Amino acid sequence: MMQLGFNKIKNTVFLFVLVLISCGNFSQTEPAINKKSNEDQMLQQAQHDKSLHVGANRTELYLPILTDKNVGIVANQTSVIFYDESEMTEQKGYTHLVDSLLSLDINVRKVFSPEHGFRGTSDAGELVNDGVDTKTGLSIVSLHGKSKKPSKEQLNDIDIIIFDIQDVGVRFYTYISTLHYIMESCAEAKIPLIILDRPNPNGHYIDGPTLEIEHRSFLGMHPIPLVHGMTIGEYAQMINGENWLKNGIQCDITVIPIANYTHEISYSLPIRPSPNLPNDQAIKLYPSLGLFEGTNINAGRGTEFQFQRFGAPFLNPETMAFTYTPESNFGAKHPKHKGKLCYGEDLSTEKINGMTLKWIIKAYENSMDKSLFFLTDGFTKHAGTTKLQKQIEAGLTEAEIKQTWDAGLKIYDAMRRPYLLYD
Repeated sequence: MMQLGFNKIKNTVFLFVLVLISCGNFSQTEPAINKKSNEDQMLQQAQHDKSLHVGANRTELYLPILTDKNVGIVANQTSVIFYDESEMTEQKGYTHLVDSLLSLDINVRKVFSPEHGFRGTSDAGELVNDGVDTKTGLSIVSLHGKSKKPSKEQLNDIDIIIFDIQDVGVRFYTYISTLHYIMESCAEAKIPLIILDRPNPNGHYIDGPTLEIEHRSFLGMHPIPLVHGMTIGEYAQMINGENWLKNGIQCDITVIPIANYTHEISYSLPIRPSPNLPNDQAIKLYPSLGLFEGTNINAGRGTEFQFQRFGAPFLNPETMAFTYTPESNFGAKHPKHKGKLCYGEDLSTEKINGMTLKWIIKAYENSMDKSLFFLTDGFTKHAGTTKLQKQIEAGLTEAEIKQTWDAGLKIYDAMRRPYLLYD
């Protein structure tokens, strides 16, 4: 980590030469709307393209904007500036954005933390308290506690805000809801917002039911499909362009784009974006297994294979022979069915082909007490509609259900295109 008190010019030069090479080895998919064409060619490009730079690494584009400003930062553990790929691990290979800006004498006044907290250690849905960062001494304002939106008073001493959080492209992953509320607060206070863009590891397709606005919640605020296929920067432009902020107000945003990125490039995250998405496989499976969050099925929380397995005590052991027992662990203090033997399925080596309903349908069909399966309110919030639960309960096939999504996906795909920054 760069240390406070270094010579400003020396550190500025140092930051300018930091490079990002963070492409990985995601399997290609065949989702509802899919831009991928040649799996081998794209995978080779992802592994060997050494010129991709996330927005945070493009310091020359945003440091001048921060000069003599009181800065607020919306950040978590993924808000980093990378070194070379050969050094990149969860222990080294990057500096945190906040530490880097402080070392350059940027006047960072406070940090706003989303779900899971500033250092990314809180459980999903767990309230995050305001506090002080022990490393920097900065005040931390929680955006996942008593309020999801900064108050006017909390912004009184702020001239500009930076938003830098790694997303995974799924509607109920709450960082895009935090983005909405930050944009709304900035617009109301007339504070400009800089968005440091990062690749979306599920950004090469769109799929799933479109949220019906009557089911709007923090798990989904906008009429978009479950897999939205946009980066944070693109999504911010859509929030403005579609007048989704309160009273149609507009936020003054500057997107620092990713250099040399397209939605077709596979991207492997070097830092887990939240406690229960530990690797590429979990992130690829999340659009499908995340729906289990609205049921009584455990989706691997309380194990080391979060979102890579599913199970419950009431699934049929004759047809669901894989077993495991969830216990308290990092990111899951109280997992579903804690301490109980669960029957289910292991997907840790499963080849992923986009979002699928086959596992939730299979789990429902193999439930020995179907009255225990759905947590109706929670499932509706995750699905964004009441129709999906009814379709599964009625025994519709995946193909039949997905056909009912087609019209909404086509409307959404046309709506998002003016806001795309990357091919």
